[in-house]
Amino acid sequence: MHPAINIAVKAARRAGQIINRASNDLDSLKVASKQPNDFVTEVDKAAEAAIIETLVDAYPAYGILAEESGVSPAKAGGDSEYQWIIDPLDGTTNFIHGLPQYAISIALARGNVLEHAVVFDPNRNELFTASKGGGAFLNDRRIRVSKRIRLGEALIGTGFPYREFDKIDLYLSIFKELAQKTAGQRRPGAASLDLAYVACGRYDGFWEFGLAPWDMAAGALLIAEAGGLVSDLRGEANYLETGNIVAGTPKVFLPLLKLIEEKLPESVRG
Repeated sequence: MHPAINIAVKAARRAGQIINRASNDLDSLKVASKQPNDFVTEVDKAAEAAIIETLVDAYPAYGILAEESGVSPAKAGGDSEYQWIIDPLDGTTNFIHGLPQYAISIALARGNVLEHAVVFDPNRNELFTASKGGGAFLNDRRIRVSKRIRLGEALIGTGFPYREFDKIDLYLSIFKELAQKTAGQRRPGAASLDLAYVACGRYDGFWEFGLAPWDMAAGALLIAEAGGLVSDLRGEANYLETGNIVAGTPKVFLPLLKLIEEKLPESVRG
C-alpha cells in the first residue's frame, strides 16, 4: 500500500479503538446538538484528535478538513496542495443509540483530485481502502462494483434528509418512484459505509442530498476505483461542492441519474 494509506489506516484503527471502548458505556456518553438532528459526542472529538495527531505527525505539510474542527492549515506552514478530509465518526446518531452502523472515513485530496481513501467499520473490522489508479480493497481483497445491469433488479442505498428539509418533498417524490422501479432502497444512516457498500457490490447504487465532503470523499474514490460511477445530481463531478451525490454500477448509474434528473426543478443545481 502507498505510505499515505498506511498512515491513514493507522489513524483509522486508533480512532476505532476509542469508539469501541466508548460503545461499551453509552449511558455515560456526553452528547451535544450542533443543530437539529445533528449530534456530536466527546467520542467524535477524541477520535478526530487521534486521527489528526497521527496524520500530522507523518505529514505535517498537509492541510486538514475535519467534521468537528473544520479547516486547519498545514502544521509545517505554507499552502499545501494536499488536504486530509476526515469524518471521525460517520453515523453518530446510530452510535449514541447503540446501532452498530457507523464508520471512520479518511480521504487525501490533492487539489480537487481524490488520491487515497480509507473507510473503517470498527464493528465488523472491515477496512476499505483505495488509491487513485490502484484499485479498491476490502481487508486486502480486491473489490468491484456489482455486475447488475438493470435498475429494476438493483438494491439502492440512500439517506433521508435531516438538515435540508426544504428538499424533503423532492426527496420523497424520487424515493416513491424508485420504490416502484428498483428491487428496494435502504437507509442505514452512515453515508461513508453506504458508498463503500456500492464499491464492494452490496448495493448497486446510492443517492443522497445535503452531505458534507467528509461524508463522501473516501467512499466516492472507493467506488471509482471499484469500477463504478459517481456524480452530482446533474451528472457532473461537483458532488463535494454541492453535497449531492449519485453513484452506482455503470449500467445502474445511468438510469438512476436520469430518473433523478427528470424530477429536479430548475432551482436545484448539482
